[in-house]
Amino acid sequence: MLIANGTVIDTDPEPRVMIGTDVLVEDGTIAAVGRGLDAGDAEILDATGRIVLPGFVDTHRHVWQGVLRSVAADATLGDYLDLVLGRLTPVFRAEDVYAANLWGALEALDSGITTLCDWSHIQLTPAHTDAALDALRESGIRAVFAYAHPGPGDDSRREDEVRRIASPGPSGLVTPALAAWGPVYGSVEAAEADWRLARELGLRISLHATGTGAVERLHRHGLLGPDVMFVHGNGFTDEAMRLVADSGGTASVAPAVESQMGHGRPETGRFRAFGITTGLGVDTVTDTPGDMFALMRAAFAAERAGGGSLTAAEVLRMATAEGAAALGMDDLVGSLRPGGQADIVMLRAGDLGLAPVHDPIGAVVTAAGPANVDTVLVAGRVVKREGRLVGVDTRGALDLVSRSAERIAGAAGLPAPVAG
Repeated sequence: MLIANGTVIDTDPEPRVMIGTDVLVEDGTIAAVGRGLDAGDAEILDATGRIVLPGFVDTHRHVWQGVLRSVAADATLGDYLDLVLGRLTPVFRAEDVYAANLWGALEALDSGITTLCDWSHIQLTPAHTDAALDALRESGIRAVFAYAHPGPGDDSRREDEVRRIASPGPSGLVTPALAAWGPVYGSVEAAEADWRLARELGLRISLHATGTGAVERLHRHGLLGPDVMFVHGNGFTDEAMRLVADSGGTASVAPAVESQMGHGRPETGRFRAFGITTGLGVDTVTDTPGDMFALMRAAFAAERAGGGSLTAAEVLRMATAEGAAALGMDDLVGSLRPGGQADIVMLRAGDLGLAPVHDPIGAVVTAAGPANVDTVLVAGRVVKREGRLVGVDTRGALDLVSRSAERIAGAAGLPAPVAG
C-alpha cells in the first residue's frame, strides 16, 4: 500500500512535518517515507488533504470500564473506588467483560489509538480473563494486556493465571504484562513476589502510585528497573523522581482523570524534566473522554497553567513515540520509522474546526478530535476507512455493551442507561 501525497508528521526523533510526502507499507511494516516513492502495483491510498501520523499510544486504560461511561462524572478518587471497585466490579460476568473490552477497544481505534495498555483488574475468574483477551483480539487493536490479580490482598494472588496468560508470550497483536497492586494497594511482600514472577516470565510491570513512599519502598527492596512503569506519580518527591530516572523506569500520566478526581497536579513536566520517559493514558471513561485528543489538551493545559513550558510537539510525542517507549514498544510503534509496524492515522485537514491548518502539529494537539479521524491502519491493515470502522460489527458490539450496561446498573441499584 502507498499512502500518497499526505501532510506527514513523523515523531522520530522529534515531531516534524513533511508536505506532499508518501508512506510505503509492505507486509504490515513501514518500508519507506519520502516524496515520489515507487509503489509498483501497490494499492494507492490518496492522502491529499490528509494529515498522516503514527497511531496514538494509550499507556494506561481500564478497558473493561468501557461499559461504565460517565457513570461517575463528579467522582473523587475515593468516590470512584467505592462505586466502581466496591459496588460495580462484583456484578460483572465474563460476558460483560467481553462486551466492555470490545466496545472500549473499538472506541480507541475509532479515535486513532492503535496501541493501548489494558490495566485489567477485573479477573474475578479465568473466564473473565479469557473474555477480556478474546475481545481485544477480535477488535483488531494492538494491546498490552496487563493482568492484575483479583484483589490486592496476598491471598488473592493467582500466579497460575499470570503464567497462563504469559504463555506462549505475545499472541498476534496482544502482549502480556503484569499489573501490580503492591506496594501501594498491596503489601511489600506481595510486590516482591510479583516482581520475581514478572521478571522470571519476562513481563513488564505497571503500578498505580501517588504521594510519597512507594518508589522509596521499591528501591529499598531492589525492585526498581527499566521494566517498571509508574502510573500517575502525583506528589512524588524529587528523590522519588531521581530514583525512577536512575533505574530507567517509565511513567504514564492520566491528565484528565488526575485533574478531575483530585489526584493532584499532573506530573507530566516533572517526569520529563527528570528525564523519565512519559506517556499519556485515558485511565477510565467513567468520568473522562476516551480519546487521545482530549488527553493531549488536558496535559498541555494543566502543565501550562502550572507555569510549565510544555510545547505542542512534546505533547504529540508523548502521545506517540514517547508513549511507545514507556511501554517498551518504541522499536515497533509510535513513529513512521522504516522497519516499524504500519500503525498509522489519517486526519481530514479540511474539516470544520480543523481547517485552515497553519501548523499541523499544533492543529493535531489543540484542534483535532475523533470526528476528524478518516483512516486508521494497524500492522498495515485498514481498520477504519473514510470515517467508518471496517471488518467489525459495531452495531452488534453496541447491542452487547448496552445490554450489559443495563444489567450492571440494575444490579448495582443505579438508573438505567439511555438506550443507544
